[in-house]
Amino acid sequence: MKDRLDDIIQGLQQKSATKQAIYRNTYQTFTRMKEISQEIVDELTTRITTHNADVIIEYKAISDLEFQIKFSGDLLVFVMHSNIITFPDDYEIMRNDYVEEDFRRRFFGHIMAYNFMADTIKYNRLDDPGYLVGRMLINIDNHFVIEGVKQMDLPYDRIARNVISDDMLRLIVESAMIAAVNNDLMGQDVSDIERITYKQKLENSQLSRPRKLGFMISHELTH
Repeated sequence: MKDRLDDIIQGLQQKSATKQAIYRNTYQTFTRMKEISQEIVDELTTRITTHNADVIIEYKAISDLEFQIKFSGDLLVFVMHSNIITFPDDYEIMRNDYVEEDFRRRFFGHIMAYNFMADTIKYNRLDDPGYLVGRMLINIDNHFVIEGVKQMDLPYDRIARNVISDDMLRLIVESAMIAAVNNDLMGQDVSDIERITYKQKLENSQLSRPRKLGFMISHELTH
């Protein structure tokens, strides 16, 4: 009878090596994305302050796995997840010929960009929502695909062709910023704010709670 322990060990070794390589790829990508974001903020600050010194753009490193870009009333939060993920067999990207050619390509590191209102962080409004702008999936070959927001208008739906580069990372960050700027803040209907509790008043828990429109999420970007 075949030793099943050998199969278990072989499978664990293969998966472990694959996931470690993908994590390194993702971490290197995220680190470079941080550097490029700082460059973008510096360039924008130089160009904008010549026209309007009141417009502030800020970059802030939160940790190895998170950074933020604040501009106008918007805050973009970029987060790298520490775990490597895969998807069900019927998920669109899993039916891609390129992915099916190599078992290791079924696993991905992922980086998410969320759009918050800047005042959400400033005033610690814990119940305010953030909206996913996009998710970047990165594989063992350093190929990637962007999922999420149609407003980013990125033609990166073919993981077999998409190799990570500085130019592409810059375009991704810039596109996320443009999508956030164009996502307007909508006020509430007056009937929603005509009555409040005294607790809300004491806590200053947003007597009026404007909301972002949110984004149109495309589930077809990985076709």
